Amino acid sequence: MTAIQLTPAQRKVHRADAHHLDPIVMIGGDGLTPAVTKEAEAALKAHGLIKIRVFSDDRAAREAMLAQLADELDAAPIQHIGKLLVLWRPKVEKERVIDEDRMPGPRDVKVLKYSKRGGQRPEIKTLRVLGNQRLTPGGTIKRAKPPRPLSAKKRNQAD
Repeated sequence: MTAIQLTPAQRKVHRADAHHLDPIVMIGGDGLTPAVTKEAEAALKAHGLIKIRVFSDDRAAREAMLAQLADELDAAPIQHIGKLLVLWRPKVEKERVIDEDRMPGPRDVKVLKYSKRGGQRPEIKTLRVLGNQRLTPGGTIKRAKPPRPLSAKKRNQAD
């Protein structure tokens, strides 16, 4: 695997995005172990842009860790500042499966009920309408009407 190459402008954008992030992966005194690499892989898969904190005073060792992680994880090294390393890899979009048989979920609807006397404020009620229900013009909830069966005459015309 090789590390992803970015332009300086792209690197600048990712540095700005990483500014507010907290470190997700910590590298302790044992250095870069397979467990740390596995954790960084999972974090990159979930977030795309991650910060790694290294508890080592050796700057050259931190540079080597950044290069090794970027190479092993097929990620782009974004920044090494102090004891923080920033890595980026594009997130893989999950393919969503659309289920045609799925019914619509519940939705909240606000209903205004006006007073019979003109000067008062309307009463606002929030109603939860489930997938098998409908809201009538009067503001009440009724069960959804099932589709009507076709008459014999219309069935014969369709064939």
